[in-house]
Amino acid sequence: MLNEINQVLATAELLCSEQQVEAALDNMAVAINTQLADSNPLVLCVMNGGIVAAGKLLTRLTMPLTIDAINASRYHNQTTGGIIRWLLKPSQPLAGRTVLIVDDVLDAGITLAAIHQFCVDEGAAAVYSAVLVEKILAVDKPIAADFVGLQVADRYIFGYGMDYKGYLRNAAGIYACTLNENSEV
Repeated sequence: MLNEINQVLATAELLCSEQQVEAALDNMAVAINTQLADSNPLVLCVMNGGIVAAGKLLTRLTMPLTIDAINASRYHNQTTGGIIRWLLKPSQPLAGRTVLIVDDVLDAGITLAAIHQFCVDEGAAAVYSAVLVEKILAVDKPIAADFVGLQVADRYIFGYGMDYKGYLRNAAGIYACTLNENSEV
């Protein structure tokens, strides 16, 4: 497996440098600070992919807030999505709260839509979403993110929380796989 991971990393195309991603996080924080200034939000980090984006974003947010996590996964360390599995639900009550969902990528939107609906069903007063990256697709998505850092073409990407088969979340930049890009990677 490590040989495959090293080959993916060695052949990947850099789409967004670390500096570009950090600038996008700065811009997202400005927008979130403006929109949610007096809302006392509960920030829900979508595990595992959202951990890097949430961690980097949290230090830029200036309002009082609380943090929790949620884990609804479609990928299960694979390169294609399947059925949503709920692995972790927030420990804090959502009723009456303003919730900010922070995730790594808005791809088809199925997972984010399910998490958003979960928050509504739990009685959240308002639900916002922030994604580091949105993939540009030729089809409509069931949800739009309120705060988007970067947009990229519909390619298999990794870095800044996004993974390749569970690896490479820690890559400092956003990369597209080029290895077997036209087939299952």
